[in-house]
Amino acid sequence: MSGVFGQAVVYLAQQIEAVATMLAIVLTTLLPFLPDSLVEQPEKIMIVVGFAGQGLFAMRFIIQWLSSEKQAKSVIPIAFWYFSIGGGSVLFLYAIWRQDLVFMSGQGLGLFIYLRNLYFVRRSRAAMGD
Repeated sequence: MSGVFGQAVVYLAQQIEAVATMLAIVLTTLLPFLPDSLVEQPEKIMIVVGFAGQGLFAMRFIIQWLSSEKQAKSVIPIAFWYFSIGGGSVLFLYAIWRQDLVFMSGQGLGLFIYLRNLYFVRRSRAAMGD
């Protein structure tokens, strides 16, 4: 990546990695059974972060499925949008850390859509007096 955008992504990736390193220091201090290699290899922390984002993202489908089963029709509960935003945000940070433009654009657009849908849900509820 080049230009101002590329420089911004590289800077953000470095900051994310610095936070992962600090997190590794805290974790290895609080949990001495964890390997010290976490501090020298913050990518191990970031892999966990990536899987956590995927887990949050997957939960939205489980919640949607369970809600639909409960009501015996296809529904999208508000928790679906919150899990979408949470998982999408974590995955977006992970994509920045990896400096993956394709992944960043997909998650960035998704975040906009999730936030917009949540706005529509809240606006509709406000109009109905909920």
